[in-house]
Amino acid sequence: METTDVLIVGAGPTGLALGIDLARRGVAARLVERAEALFPGSRGKGIQPRTQEVFDDLGVIDAVLASSGPYPDRMVWRGGERVGEESMFERFEPDAGTPYPAPRMIPQWRTQEILYARLTELGGKVAFGREVTGLTQDADGVDVAFADGTTVRACYVVGADGGRSGIRRALGVDMTGETVDPAPFVVADLRLRGLDRVYWHAFPAADGSVLGLCPLAGTEEFQLAARLPEGSEPEVSPDGVRELVARYTHLAAEDVTEVRWASGFRPRAALADRFRVGRVFLAGDAAHVHSPAGGQGLNTSVQDAYNLGWKLAAVLDGAPETLLETYEEERRANAAAVLELSTGVHRGEVQRGRATVQLGVGYRDSSLSTETRADPGPVRAGDRAPDAEVPGAAEVPGGRLFDLFRGPHWTLLGATAPPRAGVRTLPSTPESYGPGVFLIRPDGYVGWAGETATEDLPAYLDGVGIR
Repeated sequence: METTDVLIVGAGPTGLALGIDLARRGVAARLVERAEALFPGSRGKGIQPRTQEVFDDLGVIDAVLASSGPYPDRMVWRGGERVGEESMFERFEPDAGTPYPAPRMIPQWRTQEILYARLTELGGKVAFGREVTGLTQDADGVDVAFADGTTVRACYVVGADGGRSGIRRALGVDMTGETVDPAPFVVADLRLRGLDRVYWHAFPAADGSVLGLCPLAGTEEFQLAARLPEGSEPEVSPDGVRELVARYTHLAAEDVTEVRWASGFRPRAALADRFRVGRVFLAGDAAHVHSPAGGQGLNTSVQDAYNLGWKLAAVLDGAPETLLETYEEERRANAAAVLELSTGVHRGEVQRGRATVQLGVGYRDSSLSTETRADPGPVRAGDRAPDAEVPGAAEVPGGRLFDLFRGPHWTLLGATAPPRAGVRTLPSTPESYGPGVFLIRPDGYVGWAGETATEDLPAYLDGVGIR
């Protein structure tokens, strides 16, 4: 029987991001994928600023920025004529603590290629064509059975295998949710002629249906996204996609020169009743399913992985098992809030912009967030730790706080000496944080904040396994 510390089921953005995080921490992890190759479509194409920060830490931001582009404005068409353009987002000025101020557009298949390349660079692998058929667990581990008759025993298992998760079904965990829109949708990747690549082109119809054609940065392709009339059945064959383009736009079917991928769906919002059962965790679409509106699904999924990775590594290295309880505590509450947000964007109740960039996601109510100051400043325990300039600090060669945060370690701001091994320090605290001492978690959130580093900081460090 094969053995490993962590078995990750599913090689989408969630599983790949988790694999990278564990690999850089030296954790023995196996990543398996039922399909024979990486997902081929553009589906989750928006990368929010907070996820760009995660990608910076995981070592892939340069490749993501090089392969992506800004969101184009929407151009509305009626009767074959352009009738006006509009911004896709509420405009707002980011603060100095935000190095990546706007969403970027990149097809999901390219994001996965970049993550896969990084995983391989770190020595990780994906075993394709391996379908999980069942699992059993005991006090010491999980036995996972595969369709080929083999079994893997792991200390922990993470189901990152999508909205139809076999791991979730094997655990008997239900999802609670609602239909976001009764109309069927089609999404496809295609190449066409006769349309510029400057705008996200929208072709609304009188019956409330609409077809959009969005140029995909770094490619010669467009993503088609269509809301069809209620009661109709989506046709996702190449000829069916061509017919949709001809029906809604001024283009002819033969102007679609290639259809690379297509899928039909009905938007739904659903949340798993539990994110953890014993030694098995659910992450990404296996734990929460979103409307694609607002670009929240992939981003929330990657941040599930980013939250779970360091906690698994810490417990495997001797931290208290109770640390893993904070994964569901923190991520399920955030997923519920994001589900409500993405549904609001889909229904036109919330505008894309400040609400959707995910920079405000935090964990102030978490049991892992300890605020000991009587009069906290603007940054508190549980908040995302913002970037800042730290010119002249020998500890920060790049001159930015995120240069100090980058890596799998903890960081203590406002202390002259590391309290334990594995903690980096900066003697000063940026003015933008307010007064005090701040312990920054490996995933970039403030875990502990106090007046000085001599209060109850040692007890907190014991609780998260920093020896």
